[in-house]
Formats: sequence, structure tokens, C-alpha cells
Amino acid sequence: MKYNLEGKIFAPISNTGTGEVNDDTLFHYHQKDNLVWAEYDGGTIFKGHLIAKIMENGNLDMQYQHINTQGELMFGKCISTPEKMPDGRLKLNEKWQWLSGDKSSGYSEIIEVADV
Repeated sequence: MKYNLEGKIFAPISNTGTGEVNDDTLFHYHQKDNLVWAEYDGGTIFKGHLIAKIMENGNLDMQYQHINTQGELMFGKCISTPEKMPDGRLKLNEKWQWLSGDKSSGYSEIIEVADV
């Protein structure tokens, strides 16, 4: 699937319990060729960044880091699978794992939102 994440904003619609992202977190995406990056914050996230490369199958191979509102530096890895929704928006289905803290893994979904 061909897609362009440049300038798109995403919000979570589901997350595993050990994840720190919640309904108040927003992701601001950028893309240049097969390189993707984003800034995110809100809710329990004070400030976060992610960087990814688009693999041949269209999935994103991603690493992320953030400082949460408790002042902890957290980082992890994720494989994100883009899905085109019937209304044309993109949803990212994400299988992630913490590389810090309890090293747990989980699943989340974020969906493209209108400009906020």
C-alpha cells in the first residue's frame, strides 16, 4: 500500500495496559521517502519522538523514546502496519515492546484525525 504520512496527526483508539499512550496523546508525523519520524505528547507523555523506516512490505520498523509525566525516560521498538479505513483515513496497527522498564510488549491502534 502506498501512503504518505507527512503532516498527518494520529490519536490512539486502543492500547495494551502496560502502554503509556492514552486518549490525550497526539502523534505528529513526517515523512521523506522511506524515512518516517514523529513527535508526540499529551496525557502521561511529557515529550516523545519516534523514528522509522518503511520496509518493503509497507510496514514501519520503528523505535521510540519519551519522557513521561513522572520524569522517567522510556524507550522501545514497534512494528506498525498501516491500514486504509473505508473513510480514507489511515490506521496504524502497532505491535510494540518496551526496551526499558518491565520490558513488556503490547498492541495499540492509532488513527488519523482531522487537524486539531
